[in-house]
This record gives sequence, C-alpha cells and structure tokens, in this order.
Amino acid sequence: MESISKTAKIFIAITTISAAIMELIDTSIVNVALNQMAGNLGASIEDIAWVITSYAIANVIIIPMTGFLALYFGRLRYYMVSIAIFTIASVLCGTSTTLWQIVLWRFVQGLGGGALLSTSQSILFETFTGKQRGMAAALFGMGVVLGPTLGPTVGGIIIDSYSWPLIFFINLPFGIVASILAYRFIPRLPVALKKPSIDWSGIFLLTIGVGALQYVLERGEAEDWYDSRLIIGLTVLAAVGLVTFIWWELQQKEPVVNLRILKDFNLAITTLLTFIVGFILFTSVFIFPLMLQRALGYTAYETGITLLPASLLSLILMPFIGKMLQGGTRPHIFVTIGFITLMGFGILMSRADQNVSSGFFALPLLIRGAGLACLFVPLNAMAVAGLKPHEIPQGVALNNMMRQLGGSFGIAIINNYLAHRVAIHRVDLISNIYDGSAQFTERFNQIYQGLQSKLPLIANLKQQTYQIIDLSVMKQAFLLSYLDAFLYATLFILFAFPLLLLTRSVRIRNNKALMAAQEI
Repeated sequence: MESISKTAKIFIAITTISAAIMELIDTSIVNVALNQMAGNLGASIEDIAWVITSYAIANVIIIPMTGFLALYFGRLRYYMVSIAIFTIASVLCGTSTTLWQIVLWRFVQGLGGGALLSTSQSILFETFTGKQRGMAAALFGMGVVLGPTLGPTVGGIIIDSYSWPLIFFINLPFGIVASILAYRFIPRLPVALKKPSIDWSGIFLLTIGVGALQYVLERGEAEDWYDSRLIIGLTVLAAVGLVTFIWWELQQKEPVVNLRILKDFNLAITTLLTFIVGFILFTSVFIFPLMLQRALGYTAYETGITLLPASLLSLILMPFIGKMLQGGTRPHIFVTIGFITLMGFGILMSRADQNVSSGFFALPLLIRGAGLACLFVPLNAMAVAGLKPHEIPQGVALNNMMRQLGGSFGIAIINNYLAHRVAIHRVDLISNIYDGSAQFTERFNQIYQGLQSKLPLIANLKQQTYQIIDLSVMKQAFLLSYLDAFLYATLFILFAFPLLLLTRSVRIRNNKALMAAQEI
C-alpha cells in the first residue's frame, strides 16, 4: 500500500470508527423508543421487538459474507454502497407507518450496516501499521462498546424532545459525510483480475437457516411453541438449513463463508466466548431501558443518561488494556476478569426494587463498563493470533458474526423469558391479595378516598380503584421479571469459564496478535 499521510490517517480513523459506531448505535438506539413506537404503530411490546431483531438478523446474515463481497465488488465500492443502503433505509424507517414496514426497512438497514463494521475494521488496521495497530485495536474496541451503550442515551434525548422517527433521520447527515470522507481518503486497492464465483447456494442456506431459527426464538412464546405447526416446521427448516449450510460450505473451493478456518483452536474458542459477550452486551442494553421506563417510571432521556458513565469508563480503560497486552500480559487474565465483573453486574442489578434511586445503578453499570473493556480487545487479539494473513478477513467476519448472533439470540430468548416470568409473578402476586385482609383494605381505602377527593362525581370509583391496584400488581410483576432476567443472563456467563481454561496458553508478545488483529 502506498504511503499515507498523517492527515489522511486521521480522517480514515474518524471515518471508519464513526461509521462503525453509527452502525452499532442503531442496534440499541430504538430500545428507549419501543414504548412510543409501539403506541404510534399500534403494536405490542413483544411485536415491536421485531424492530430490533430484524436488524440483528440482517447483520448476522451479511457479516460473514463481507470478506467475499468486498473481494467481489471491490472494497471501497462495497463500503460506499453499504453506507448508502444504510442511510437510505434509515430514512425509510423514519417514514414507516406500520409495524411491518419498519421491520422490513430495519432489515435492509441491517444489511447495509453489517458491512460498516467488518469493512471499517479492515480499512482501519491496514492504515495503521506496526505498534500503532495495538492502539487502533483498542480504539475500535471502544467503538464496539460505545455504540450499543450510547444508543439509549442518544435515543433518550431524541424521544424526550422530539419523536421516534428522528432516531432514524439523524443518520442522513452522518451517512452523507461518511460517504464523502470515504471517497476522498480511503485508499483504493487493486481489483482482482478474476472475481470469485458467487456461492448462491451457501447464501441461500445461510439466510434460510438463520432466519428460520430467529423466527422460532422470537415468536415461539406467542405461538405456544411446539403446539404450533408453524414453529415445528420452522425448527426443522432451521436445523436442516444450518446443517446443510455447514456441509455445503466445507465442500466448496470458494465458499461464501470459509468455515475451515475454525480448525484454528484459538479462533474456535474465541468465537464461542464472543457469542457469550454478544449475549450479555445486547441483552443488558435491551432489559435495562425497559425496566427503568416500564417498572420505575424513568423518561427515555433519564434512561440514556444513566447508561452514559459506564461507556465513558470503557473509553478510559481500553487503551490501557491494549498497552498491557502489547507488553505481554496474557489475554485470558483480562477475559476472566471481564466475565467475573459481568456476573457481579447481574447480581447487583437483581437486588433493585421499586424504591431505588438512580444512584443505585451507578456501581453495577460502572462494573459492567469495566467488564466489557476487559473483554473486547483481548478477544479480538486472541481470535486471529494463529491465523495466516489471507485467513484473517474470514476470521474477522466469523468473530463479528458470533457477537451479533449472540446478541440476536439473547434478545429473542430474554424477550420470551420475560413474558413467561411476568405471567408467573402476576399469578403469585394476585394469590397474596384478597379482599378482607388488613393490608389490602387499607391500601384500597387510601386509593378510593384519594380518587373520591379528586373525582367526587365519578360513579365507578370502586372499579377504578381495583384497576389502579391491578396496574400496581403488573408494574411489580414486570420489575420482578426484569430482575430475574439479569440473573438468568448472569447464569449464562458460567458457560464461559470452561472455555477460559482452554485459553491459558495464548500470550501476545511483541505486538504479534494485536498486529494480526488488524481485521477485528
């Protein structure tokens, strides 16, 4: 590659990191807008979750193909087209008037956004060489953590001051600027004389397998799981599609996803750990805003601001972790600390109640920020430490796919888990409430007399009093369910510890793995 000036490097870094953050913000920016979007579009909270999962599905499908697509179309051309798709789809999301319109355009937006993540990484680390790559890896890791966490903050400000379409329209100016900077500063690589053949069967099988599986996870609860013929059929389709996809890709000379590189032990283990990280990262930014708004009465803006300090802590810690890895510190030490601290986050969050102040969340969220900082850069370096140079792009794509897939699975599973736990807690709470008890009578009289003093002419005060009590029961049932969900996600982390024992032999010396991590 020709020599790149310092000024050009700065603009390339700004372009690639900003594009990746913009894409990742859109994985969580809608979380704080779900209530408003559901009311405006006439959808339930369970159905509006498709706005999140459709984006995640598209990301999971397209990310493993990015290496192939960049080679086939040319990296810069593919990158700029992806920015355009992402930006135009964002505008169409904002103009949607029905649930399924916005679900469709979120899917298209996810197809464009998937390229922004992996291709941005490739461009950034080809620009920064030698020891600079270690810091570049840390900077990009900061973006990966900052994006999903910053989303609720930005979304909260927009929702409280304007309306939900603006969370999509705001991408328009950033997309235009990113396109101009990419065209002006990103180097053009030589075009391959012979384009690889398109593995249409592999693309089809990947799309069918992942899509069917995600539908089962997302809609299984609403469809009564295996009492539904549709769920049974899609489960079989997902299993057959994914198994056939794996078999097919292993037979191809030019597969759309090169699964053979998973023979590398470090990559295979790290992708599983990255899946767990994605599960925790995306489910926590899904559960937390809903809990604060639906159970504790926070505004969207207050929810976003509550999440912000943890993001800032991650920004501070990541460069130091990158330097320590360059100095020879074993990555599994940081990864172990990261998973332990995330377990601490889940346990502390499960101790909340309806009377907690916003200050209660400061410590667990800071712990979460520190834990995520300890995970991203080491896992990125470990993933490609043993790969050959030509294998790195596919290794990057698979690792990114597993993080997004973990998030997609996590949101779908947690969403179903919450619906199940709300029903259980509602029954338990109602069973402890009965007419005639001293506590119930006292509470009933307080509400009744309060309504009577404000609305003396209303005839059905008794019925309204019962409705208020029922709403209070539901609010408590939701809160208890969210607390259960934090513990559930914490238990999921336990799957990581046996895998961590297998990473003890990995050490990053003389910047080797961090330099190899140029595509992460």
